[in-house]
Amino acid sequence: MTDTSVIEIVLQALILVAKVAGPILATSLAIGLTVSLIQSVTQVQEMTLVFVPKMIGVALVLLVAGHWMLSQLVAFTDQMYALIPRLLAG
Repeated sequence: MTDTSVIEIVLQALILVAKVAGPILATSLAIGLTVSLIQSVTQVQEMTLVFVPKMIGVALVLLVAGHWMLSQLVAFTDQMYALIPRLLAG
């Protein structure tokens, strides 16, 4: 196992994490920004008001894109298991 192969695996893992977490984080950010804007306009500063819409948004994203996310993770795991013999051989 060389340094290049380790860097390649880590790079693939980081790209996968960004692809899988991106929709959830973007949804949470958009909902948080929208609710914060509404709170600042109406001057209602209740911290728990942001929690429920974010949880609903994240649940919807997981419902819609969860299958794709899981298939991406399974494909990466299968790819890593397939690489084990090659990496151990040197």
